[in-house]
Amino acid sequence: MRRGIEEGGDSTPPYEIPEERLPPGFVETLDHAPATPAVPHASATVVLMREGEGGPEVLLLRRNRATGFVPGAYVFPGGRVDAADGEDALVRRWDGLTRGAAAGRLGLARDADPPAIAYYAAALREAVEETGLLAGVVAVKGQPGEEVVGEAREALLGRGASFAAVLEELDARLDGAAIEYIAHWVTPSIEPRRYDTRFFAARVPRGSRAVYDRREMTDAVWLTPRAALARHRRGRLPMIFPTIRTLEDLCDFATVEELLAHFRGRAIPRIQPDIVRTATGVSLRVR
Repeated sequence: MRRGIEEGGDSTPPYEIPEERLPPGFVETLDHAPATPAVPHASATVVLMREGEGGPEVLLLRRNRATGFVPGAYVFPGGRVDAADGEDALVRRWDGLTRGAAAGRLGLARDADPPAIAYYAAALREAVEETGLLAGVVAVKGQPGEEVVGEAREALLGRGASFAAVLEELDARLDGAAIEYIAHWVTPSIEPRRYDTRFFAARVPRGSRAVYDRREMTDAVWLTPRAALARHRRGRLPMIFPTIRTLEDLCDFATVEELLAHFRGRAIPRIQPDIVRTATGVSLRVR
């Protein structure tokens, strides 16, 4: 992480993003800022990581241009935290993670709504829904095949089944050691849709392939963080600020386990950038 964030500095220099590197139409949304800032929704994002020839690779999905939030941007899987993500039936499916441990890690009260452990579950649930990958999921009766995972996703998206019910059907459990909290971002107050998002990293097996939900996404790519940033600088991978900064923070690790170990127990600051439109794109300042 940057010195000004991790070590408690007052601010970092403004971060400029040219318009050609941003999702189509993103700059124009800043011209219609609400008079009263919207209340951020509790959300979770997961950086899915697999071992690659050049080091850990991350999965980036391109959002459909018809979606309401950052259309056309390459993002990590994620979405809102649902009430069911914190229910006892799902909490009992966790190994190596308790309500108390999750609350302590995320810096939330034990009676917070939603509870801290719900953010972890939402991240892994969204991974199944958006990519078809069972990150952090251990099947008691063997690793589920692609056909079984497809059925699980259809149960979640098509039939409205709970994540707990899907895991029970698979005879599967959630592995708290396979997921780590790595960042906390709050959407700038100027934007009409706002999210209070906890970012997690979770490992998936080498060679994992994403089967993305074509109702929401139009592309999926596995890249090392450095390669993703290089494509972004060439204008070939439009992204927003939290995605860019997260990739920058993930560049210097040789293995997925090394990355998870680095963040395990590390203090994670809450970041809410200020954002303004400039003549060439946008300028952001992290305080």
